[in-house]
Amino acid sequence: MSEAELAPEPWPVHLLGLISPALAISGNLLGGAYTLMGVVFIWGVGPILDVVMGESKTPRPPRESGTPFEALLWVHGILHFVMMGTFVFFAASEGMTRWLLAASLSTGLVAAASAIVTAHELGHKRPRSPGWMLARALLFSINYPHFTTEHNHNHHKNVATDSDPASATYEQGIWSFWFSTIPGQFISSVRVHNGKGRTGFGNPSWRGLGAQALVISSLMASHWVGQSWALPVLSGWLVVSTIAIMTLEYVNYIRHWALRRGDGSRKFEEDHAWNTEARWSRWSLLELTRHSDHHLRASVPFWKLRPYPDSPTLPSGYYACWWPCLIPPIWRRLMRGRAPGV
Repeated sequence: MSEAELAPEPWPVHLLGLISPALAISGNLLGGAYTLMGVVFIWGVGPILDVVMGESKTPRPPRESGTPFEALLWVHGILHFVMMGTFVFFAASEGMTRWLLAASLSTGLVAAASAIVTAHELGHKRPRSPGWMLARALLFSINYPHFTTEHNHNHHKNVATDSDPASATYEQGIWSFWFSTIPGQFISSVRVHNGKGRTGFGNPSWRGLGAQALVISSLMASHWVGQSWALPVLSGWLVVSTIAIMTLEYVNYIRHWALRRGDGSRKFEEDHAWNTEARWSRWSLLELTRHSDHHLRASVPFWKLRPYPDSPTLPSGYYACWWPCLIPPIWRRLMRGRAPGV
């Protein structure tokens, strides 16, 4: 059957991605052991769903209307802020307990999808548009406001080269990658703005860092003057941000690990990104797994991205790759032979 004879994939399958924020919000409201629901679902159930649900075998044509998908991005964004609101309420009332750590982990893991994946998609929209502004707010909420600048103006230009701090080499394990890419991407974003003449505190990356420092300082000052809620809120927010950022950079790691195009003189091709058609990762992460096409057609919305059957393929979806990726020798063995030079 040709693509023209196939019906588009039902758009409601992407609503499965709303399960995670619903669980995190419920956990923050219910408290206690319920705060672990997001952790258990993403780190435990997610890998199982990646394997059990398998891979999409036949690509479907995109829908003519992207309205439900555009609305879904806003639903994710709104739910993220609802989740952050319930988290702040929980942290302020709970105090410094083990359940605060559990809620922070759940909220951070969900934020990696509902905040950062959503912001990644909206960040490719026209600057100052409503979607672009929502992306700015989402990224600030998890202390990574420079991401869109670095991603759009450096990563897409220099991906799979040494000039891109978000492209891991074969020698890098995930742990060393985290330590290099997080400061490296901030420095890269500063350079992008400097190159446009926006230096000093006129540089949006420095201003964003200054705004983050101001909020953190305000919470610390509130704690010092006796506001008992301030320390748990600050501590929890920093854990949420750290987990969300590390999860994002894990995704960056597995999407380009060991795939190089020399000094960048060779143009980006489909074999410079790892892809997977694992249904659970595809549907819950807004087609983030069709990464080659995202680089080849950065302006195309997620619901129109195409698979490339001959591109390097991950052994499973993003959720299932998490645990082996944490142990570099196991990760290299798992990935052996899946692409030239790997």
